[in-house]
Amino acid sequence: MLLISFPAIILGGTYLVFFIGYQPNMEVVNEAFLGTVPFVIVGVGVWFLIAYFSHTAIIKRSTKAKSLSRKENTKIYNMTENLCMSIGMTMPKLFVINSPGLNAFASGIDTKSFSVTLTSGIIERLTDDELEGVIAHELTHIRNKDVRLLIISIVFVGIFGFLIQVGMRSFMFGGRRRDSKMDPKILIIAVVIATLGYFLTLLFRFSLSRKREYLADAGAVELTKNSHALASALRKISTNPEVDVKSNDVKQMFIENSGVKTGFLAKLRNLFATHPPITKRIEILEQRL
Repeated sequence: MLLISFPAIILGGTYLVFFIGYQPNMEVVNEAFLGTVPFVIVGVGVWFLIAYFSHTAIIKRSTKAKSLSRKENTKIYNMTENLCMSIGMTMPKLFVINSPGLNAFASGIDTKSFSVTLTSGIIERLTDDELEGVIAHELTHIRNKDVRLLIISIVFVGIFGFLIQVGMRSFMFGGRRRDSKMDPKILIIAVVIATLGYFLTLLFRFSLSRKREYLADAGAVELTKNSHALASALRKISTNPEVDVKSNDVKQMFIENSGVKTGFLAKLRNLFATHPPITKRIEILEQRL
């Protein structure tokens, strides 16, 4: 339902621009909308394909992660392999980020590109049971195809952000000129609607991301039969989750990206958070002990 909402908002926003700009002449509204739909679909499709298939390169460039082989860390490799064998899952590639921060994430869109990335800090600081819980969490993201969902949501939010910039620049540098073919009123309406669409898609995206984190926690417990280990791991991660990564979109893939904050402003902030509060996740896991 959330995924369907993304293209629905784009097409609905497009129609709303023409409806407000050309009403009450509905014939003109419908004609303008139907004439624009093919361009919208093609533009969104091209944008989506480029972003979808380039995300692996973006991740590698922003994290500078290095491949982790069995020889380099037998324990982590065997731990991941055993978890995959227990559920009949093809083992993903393993990567490590040289960082004292405690974090991890899963990435990839198919069997060939699926991977689990851990920081050197999380490998050094967590016990074997805690590491197993973290790896199981990331494997569950892969099993649930959460990375694909995240990429799709990021793409659609990015489209609205781009439309806002184009609309603003068109209005500032062209829409107000007398010789301009663009109607300033339509441009203003388009920018306002694109802004509303941007915030709506943000809310949908973050809601989707938070739900998948809870599901991944539950999947990790199902795999390891040990909710205490994952709760303990999250508690340690919360003390130092920061990793020097340039891309905010990549940071949102981490097992922890919420911060530990309380109060009214924190509740408001949680609406625009990619992860549930880590204290809430720990509380739910400890209820299963």
